[in-house]
Amino acid sequence: MNSFREVIQSDKPVLVDFTATWCGPCKMMAPILHDVKNAMGDKVTIIKIDVDKNPEVSGQFQVQSVPTLIVFQKGEVKWRQSGVVPAKQLQEVLSKF
Repeated sequence: MNSFREVIQSDKPVLVDFTATWCGPCKMMAPILHDVKNAMGDKVTIIKIDVDKNPEVSGQFQVQSVPTLIVFQKGEVKWRQSGVVPAKQLQEVLSKF
């Protein structure tokens, strides 16, 4: 498995779902992210980061609530939003990069 830093350096957009096992809204994101991946295929990379297991990464990006979704490209934060985001909106955001 590549390190987080290597993954977010990608030329294609990388959607990171900062999540937690105890978070109800986070569970709602799983099928949404599945739909986005099915719709966009290899144009996007989607990864999940458990904030409880990866406190250093969560702290680095000041993730204070879950779910928080951040889009990275070439290591830069291009977009971020906390809360449940509909698949259609995520696809629109990701298609800009």
